[in-house]
Order: sequence, then structure tokens, then C-alpha cells
Amino acid sequence: MKFVQHSVLPGFNITMGFTITYLCLIVLIPLAGLFVFSAGTPFEKVCEIMSNLLVRRAFFLTFRTAFLAACVNAFFGLIIAWTLTRYRFPGRRVLDAMIDLPFALPTAVSGIALARIYSDTGWIGRFLPFGIRNTEIGVTLALVFIGLPFVIRTLQPALEELDKEVEEAAASLGATRWQTFRRIVFPCVLPAHISGFAMAFARALGEYGTVIFIGGVIPGKTQTISTIIFEKAEENNLQAAAIIALVTLILSFLLMLFINAVQVWANRRTMTV
Repeated sequence: MKFVQHSVLPGFNITMGFTITYLCLIVLIPLAGLFVFSAGTPFEKVCEIMSNLLVRRAFFLTFRTAFLAACVNAFFGLIIAWTLTRYRFPGRRVLDAMIDLPFALPTAVSGIALARIYSDTGWIGRFLPFGIRNTEIGVTLALVFIGLPFVIRTLQPALEELDKEVEEAAASLGATRWQTFRRIVFPCVLPAHISGFAMAFARALGEYGTVIFIGGVIPGKTQTISTIIFEKAEENNLQAAAIIALVTLILSFLLMLFINAVQVWANRRTMTV
């Protein structure tokens, strides 16, 4: 007698229908509306908006600080994820739970906290030889704060799945710790590392609340893409806001395609190691 195993969830047609409907309502239709709203703008007007000095500086600042913050998180995130995964120590669960604080805190709260701590009279800022608030360093610090959990939470499962016996075998064959990490550990976690970097980078591109408190909104100096879009909308210049948002969307999409291509390459390289 043949038994048919039924799935707990509904069939493929129903679940796929819900998936497409939900994605259309939440993601595709709003993004398509942005394209439609911007489609009637003459190309000369688009060039005029994007060639504005403040807009160009906002783009350069946002992508530069987002990339730098993602690189910092990629480096320190790997160390933190390794520590939380491989070692057992008092307070480990508390420290692991603190990683998710940037997820839970409203961005305004984290921005105010960073501004108070790293201001010229703050607990840490008073001891620094340079100022952080209302500077590009402050913008980068805010982006590091909100992007760190993405790298750690992406790396932890990959590190937990890594077989320790492989590392022990490499050590027994005379490999140093650096050789074991470079040739065994790092190639295995590289795809997850790239994913964490991509998510931290993408999250940093659209950050607003944390940046305005510690980085400020100084035109041409600390004004990011999100703040300049908000400024255009406040001025009721919705056309310019839509054009800037659309260009940001296209550039972000192209960067994500490139990062995904690098991740595919890393996956294939890992399979051949």
C-alpha cells in the first residue's frame, strides 16, 4: 500500500500565488511607480538634477562611507562571529543578544546615543584628538553601527557548520594557524562573508535616522542620499526626489548584481577546494 505524504503548507499553486501577490504589493508595484513617475521627466532635466554639485557630493559620500563601513564590519564581524561561535565564556549569551540591538533600536535612538557618546563633550569623544560629530567620520560610524549585525548573523551559521576535524587534520599535518585559516577556514566561509558584506553595504546606502544625529545634514559635507531626497520632498520638489531615488535604485541594483556574481564565483571556488 502506497502512502502519500502531504505537506503541512498548501500546494505550490496557492503558495506561489500568495508569494507573487505579496511581492507585487510590497516591492514591485511601489518600485514600478517610481519608474512611472520619473518616466515623463526630460533627459535634460535628469542631467540637470544629477549634475548638481550637492547631489553629486551626496552620492560620492554615501557610497564611499557605506563601502568603508561595510569593509570595517566585514573585518571585525568575522572576529566577533568567530569568538561567539568557537568559544564558551561567561556572559557569552548576553554579548550575543547585544548584537541584535541595532535591529531593535529605532534609528533615531541609536543616532542620539552615538551623538552623545562621540560628541566633543561625550564619554569617548572628549578623549579623541579629532571631532566625530558632523563629520564624514561620524557618518561612517553610524553606518558601521547599523550594519555590523548583518555580517555577524550571516557568518555564524557558516562557522557553526565548519567541521573542526578538518582544522585539526591541517594542524596535525604541520599547517600553521594562519595557513589553516587562509586555506581552509576562510574559503569555506567566504560566500557567507560576501553575503554579510553585501547586506551591510545595502543597509548603509539607505540609512537616514542614525546619520542625521551624529553626521549632521551639512550640504556638500555630510549630506547623504537619503537626507537630500528628504530635503527635496520637503521642498515639494517631488520630481527631483524621484529622479535621485531612481538613480540610487539603479546603481544599488547593479552593485548587488556584481556582488552576487562574486558570491557565485566564491561558491564555485569553495566547491573545488
